[in-house]
Amino acid sequence: MMRFLPQSLFSRMVLILLGGLILVQSISVIFHLRERDRLLFRSNSMESAQRIADTIRLLNSLAPADRHRLATALNSPTLHISLGVSPSSAPHHNPDSANQEASFNRLLRDLLGEAPSIDATVSETRWPTQQLGGNAPRSAINIYPQQRTIFTVWTRLQDGATVSVDAVPSGGAFPTPPRLLFNLLILFAAVIFLSLLAVRLATRPLNTLASAAEKLGNNINSPPLAETGPTEVRRAAHAFNTMQSRLANYIQERTRILAAMSHDLKTPITRLRLRAELLEDDDLKTKFAKDLEEMESMVTTTLDFMRGVDNPEPVQPVDIMALLESLQADAAEIGQEVGLEGIAARPYPCKPAALKRCLGNLIDNAIKYGKSATVIVNDHDKQLQIHILDQGQGIPETELERVFEPFYRLESSRSRDTGGTGLGLGIARNIAQMHGGDLLLRNHPCGGLEAILTLPRRP
Repeated sequence: MMRFLPQSLFSRMVLILLGGLILVQSISVIFHLRERDRLLFRSNSMESAQRIADTIRLLNSLAPADRHRLATALNSPTLHISLGVSPSSAPHHNPDSANQEASFNRLLRDLLGEAPSIDATVSETRWPTQQLGGNAPRSAINIYPQQRTIFTVWTRLQDGATVSVDAVPSGGAFPTPPRLLFNLLILFAAVIFLSLLAVRLATRPLNTLASAAEKLGNNINSPPLAETGPTEVRRAAHAFNTMQSRLANYIQERTRILAAMSHDLKTPITRLRLRAELLEDDDLKTKFAKDLEEMESMVTTTLDFMRGVDNPEPVQPVDIMALLESLQADAAEIGQEVGLEGIAARPYPCKPAALKRCLGNLIDNAIKYGKSATVIVNDHDKQLQIHILDQGQGIPETELERVFEPFYRLESSRSRDTGGTGLGLGIARNIAQMHGGDLLLRNHPCGGLEAILTLPRRP
């Protein structure tokens, strides 16, 4: 059931609000129409009872020979008099109209006094309309527009003669359907508009907060939220700004500590490098220098990884193909093979040095562990995808996510002569996420490991 509900809070609130309003409006219309029916029946029954009582009194005042002429003269589309009707032809009572018939009987007895006998029915049917003739007034919500309310009375006159009188009210119909429907549509449209406006105003602060949270993941130094609006919104904005400030201070403090450690470590490394130059054994000197380079590389990459999203580099549009071609040329200078396929149709707004570092790490990994790298660019309207494939053995499926962990190295399936700190993929993923994208690994069906860098294209 939940999967059929709208996903956004705005849509759900609109659905709940409109559903409740439609339900309440429908119930209100039903009660309104029932009250109108009751008032209309009361008016029509009083009118018909008066006409029938006047007719019976007039028939009582005439001789039997004159009654047929009077009946012929009074018969009309809304009144029909039948003389000499047998008791077996008296109208049949409708159980659904029992209350209405009882009310109509009381009205007649009040008007006629003690009549010999009165049998009255109230019905809605088609045949009396055709029999009586004329055009029936239409009801705004009557799905059978030709039906009429018929008040039928069978009674005995003072001399014992029988008479049946059918009366149809002359007026009191509901307004015409187009007018009522038009009014309801106008009312419903106004309710929808006001509901959408109210829900939009209520959910706007949440949208702002969600957008700020997304930006925070990409840029810890994004502008703080405006602490305005209702009390709850101001409290949420203040709490968010406080959290952002504490995170920024924490990252800055961590970066300062790491920078100091890096500086403190580079000083003895430099002294060791100078002392290594004094060694007379060239083989030992080379090994010493290699160890020092690895130490310095580890310090630098660790600092880059720990810096994470705290990158003050400005965003600017970059020609992705030119960036990849420069990395391809750098690899070719040292005899490494990098293939390039596809094309990026338009520049991509990014932090150039950071994205170059990300792509460089991925290409270096492909060359180190897979002998060569093939870069495939797929540019779409909503995202830019860059695939980096190697010709290596791949890695176990269970390790595809673990290799992003800091200092984790999968030597069981990689060359043990490549070295490295185990931070390259973690740094690459951090940079991808800093741009609102992501980095995934998979074993290619044709062999080798494939790194998929996905970057969103914003309108």
